[in-house]
Amino acid sequence: MAATDPTEGRCPGEVPPRLETRGLSVDFGHKHALDDVSLAVRAGEIIALLGDSGCGKSTLLRAVAGLEQPSGGLVLLDGQAMSARVPPEERGVGLMFQDYALFPHLTVMQNVRFGLHRLRSDEAEAVARARLEQVGLADRAASYPGSLSGGESQRVALARALAPGPRVMLLDEPFSNLDRRNRDRVRADTVEVLRATGATALLVTHDPEEALLVSDRIVLMRGGRIVQIGTGAECYRRPLSHFAANFFGDLITFHSRCANGAAATPLGAAPAPGFANGAPVTACVRPEAIGLSGPESGHPARVIRRRFLGPVAELTLAAEGLPEPFRLTVAEETAAGEGDRVGLVLAKGEWLVFPAGLD
Repeated sequence: MAATDPTEGRCPGEVPPRLETRGLSVDFGHKHALDDVSLAVRAGEIIALLGDSGCGKSTLLRAVAGLEQPSGGLVLLDGQAMSARVPPEERGVGLMFQDYALFPHLTVMQNVRFGLHRLRSDEAEAVARARLEQVGLADRAASYPGSLSGGESQRVALARALAPGPRVMLLDEPFSNLDRRNRDRVRADTVEVLRATGATALLVTHDPEEALLVSDRIVLMRGGRIVQIGTGAECYRRPLSHFAANFFGDLITFHSRCANGAAATPLGAAPAPGFANGAPVTACVRPEAIGLSGPESGHPARVIRRRFLGPVAELTLAAEGLPEPFRLTVAEETAAGEGDRVGLVLAKGEWLVFPAGLD
């Protein structure tokens, strides 16, 4: 793909995105790890790159950093094209990977100072100490990485990446090595630091809940391509395909045909405006849109399993006309138990309808 003029299509005086990719492609032999990826990230924006393993999200991160050479397209930082001749250390990017890569023979302070060799010693000391204070580890400056917990190591890695004042922070699965309780706390702390410093960040994750929690916008990827870009609410409520809808939560899916602007399903008619009569469609609804009623009303169903989960209970339900059982979370005090007959009541306006075969 031929490189294009970075200013093409931009109004005079318009501030360029902090980070931009245009038609970015990366090939590994005959495999397209990235295929024509175009993305613009505004200054101060946190973007979650979301997708299954092998979808290209980490390759995109490495191409932006200069660690993988594109086979086509452009990477631009503040409107400046990054050619293959611009090495990672000169791009103004901060890198933070899931293993943290702290130097075990250096103290915490020395690790954070590592990328500040262009500053005078006293200036580097001041910057490193300020970053450690931001992540709450100034008191561990003289410690060695081997004495740190997983959460502390993650925060030192964050301080080190932020110390040089990068134009863009790149974080590859930064919380995956932490247990659930530490992950939630460290993730919240990390986002707070990124917000406080005004950092522009790309964060790779395979967890849709994490993407919803940390980002301003989500970039959902599949097979080296971008499937959808939007806020968490947009991706969840207005997915562009069955794949995108299913990535953000369980679905109950029916295959149907349209008639007079609706698709018939065992749970009722799914509004399908814009589809021609007879058009094959995939109609979906999320389990959380379904409520329970008594067996004398609603769509007939039976509780086949009940699991206690503290303040809530998880019911597995089999319903007439549904292709397979589905799970529903309810308040723990809900009386329905295993073997009980119940009715299913569907909230209005919760249907997602896609052309058949659009995945």
